[in-house]
Amino acid sequence: MKVDIVTIFPEIAAGPLGVSIIGRAVEAGQVAIRCVDLRDYTTDRHRHVDDMPYGGGPGMVMKPEPFFAAVADLRTEGAKVILMTPQGKPFRQARAVELAKESHLIFLCGHYEGVDHRVVEALVDEELSIGDYVLTNGTIAAAVVVDAVVRLLPGVLGDDQSAEVESFSGDGRRLEAPHYTRPAEYAGMAVPEVLLSGNHGAIAKWRESQALERTRRNRPDLLCDAKAKSISDDWIPDEAFA
Repeated sequence: MKVDIVTIFPEIAAGPLGVSIIGRAVEAGQVAIRCVDLRDYTTDRHRHVDDMPYGGGPGMVMKPEPFFAAVADLRTEGAKVILMTPQGKPFRQARAVELAKESHLIFLCGHYEGVDHRVVEALVDEELSIGDYVLTNGTIAAAVVVDAVVRLLPGVLGDDQSAEVESFSGDGRRLEAPHYTRPAEYAGMAVPEVLLSGNHGAIAKWRESQALERTRRNRPDLLCDAKAKSISDDWIPDEAFA
C-alpha cells in the first residue's frame, strides 16, 4: 500500500507513524508513507496556503490551488482521495477494513476554518471524521486513520488473527473482553479462575459474557443500534437492552 498525507505540518504525522508497529511496517516495505508539505505546491514567494473567506466570518480558509496541484502530482490510477474534516462521515473499524484493500490513499488535511469547498467538489472521493469534536488540524486525524488502516495489512500485526478478535471487529457491535497476564494475583486482585482452568469452552463463554457486559456498560449505543436495525444475534440477549 502507498499512503500520502498532504498537510502544512508533515512532522505531526511523521512522528507517530514512524515508530512502533507502523514504523516497522514501513521499514519492512509493507507500506510506503509519505508526509507531503502542501506549501511545496504554492506558487507565491510567501508560500501562502490560506486566505480570508468570501462572505466574511472568523478565521482563514485554505486555498484550492495547492490542493489541486498536489493531487495532480501525487494521484495514481485507482488512488482514493480522502479529506479529514469534522463534517465527514464517522470513521469506523468496518471502513478501516475496506480502506486496507486500497492500493493508494491520499489524505488531504485541513487547518484553520477548513478548505475551499471546490476541493471537496472536484478532488475528494470521501470525507472522514474521527469523532464529533474539532482538532487544531486534520493531520492528527489522518495519522489516526492511517494507523487503523495500516495495522490491518497482511503481516503487519505478526498474527493476523489479532485484528479479528478485538473491539469493533466482526459485526462491530461489541467491545473486547478483559485480558489478564502474570502474576495470577496482584495487590489482592486475582485473575478469574476460568482463565486458569484450561477449559477452552468455558473460557470462550466467559469472554463472550464479559464482552457483552463491557459493551453494555461502556458503549450501550452499540447494542441500541443493533436492536434498532433488527439484527438478530444469538449472543445478545433481550436483557442487554434493558
